[in-house]
Amino acid sequence: MRIVWFTHSLRSCWNHGNAHFLRGVLRQLQALGHETLACEPEDGWSLANLMRDHGKGGLAVFQRDFPDLGWRSYATRDGIAALVQDAEAVVVHEWSEPWLVAELGAMRRRGAPFTLLFHDTHHRAVSDPQAIHAFDLDGYDAVLAFGATLAEVYRRWGWGDRALVWHEAADTSLFRPLSGAQPRDGLVWIGNWGDDERGEELEEFLLRPARDAELALDIHGVRYPPEALATLARYGAQYRGWLPNSAAPGIFARHIATVHVPRRHYTRALPGIPTIRVFESLACGIPLLSAPWSDSEGLFTPGEDFLVARNGAEATRHLRALRDDAALRHALAARGLSTIRARHTCLHRARELLGHLARLRAPAELPA
Repeated sequence: MRIVWFTHSLRSCWNHGNAHFLRGVLRQLQALGHETLACEPEDGWSLANLMRDHGKGGLAVFQRDFPDLGWRSYATRDGIAALVQDAEAVVVHEWSEPWLVAELGAMRRRGAPFTLLFHDTHHRAVSDPQAIHAFDLDGYDAVLAFGATLAEVYRRWGWGDRALVWHEAADTSLFRPLSGAQPRDGLVWIGNWGDDERGEELEEFLLRPARDAELALDIHGVRYPPEALATLARYGAQYRGWLPNSAAPGIFARHIATVHVPRRHYTRALPGIPTIRVFESLACGIPLLSAPWSDSEGLFTPGEDFLVARNGAEATRHLRALRDDAALRHALAARGLSTIRARHTCLHRARELLGHLARLRAPAELPA
């Protein structure tokens, strides 16, 4: 099968977490014998910021670590038809321009033979629904939603059983335990500040507990405004800047634990949807502490795959336990890694996607 994916960027993961998952899924689809192509805009925001901050060196990391992934860029409607020629499935990510979404839908309505899917991995359906309603999804066969609560939003909008749940997962071709040459020490948090959607939560569940537990804290990510950097400095955290996603396993291997602090939209309006960092960190065999998060779909076993803190004081107690109890760290790491390998790899998701496509392409049953 030839599968074409329209993404904001395959090459840049600068404030673009979906690139992590897409790279892993495309790699696994290819391993299963399928042909893939990722298409991205020439002037995408993520790529432009990566080039501004790191120049060609930022792109060299992708070229080194993902030489097996094919991509093409586009600028206008001209050439879109050629990109999807002979495609049997086309997937369009929600961080795409409305004109592109509409153009591909129109092609499908005119009889294009590919199955056309809209892939939503964001909270805009509840935080800014008009932004999603601006997309012309007429002609799309189904929506891939990265959690059941998001799929339910689309069902309320009339998609019914064509709103499909398709979670993110860990790219275990990249995210795996590494034996570090140096002993593990301190905490690490990898994530973007991003519009202050969790600023208070980061103070309560990460910055203050790390300081009170006397654990050094390294922070990697982008979009930290001056006031955010001042907050990090006040708590003694070390800001390390942008980290290529492929470098994260090596960083995890140097620290005793990491922390999950979901954005407010994923604890209030869209509960049950973890960030991709939950999958990736557990795949690397590092103990994880999570701020409050309702695992309403039963993806994990909280308390066994990772620890959960209901408030800042409990987060501090958990971090002290992780600091002092090697057996606890080992048990959490082993259990979390086992769960990822059993249920939440990009190979699992690639097979799920192929199953969705097979059902969508199956001829409808004739009435009795």
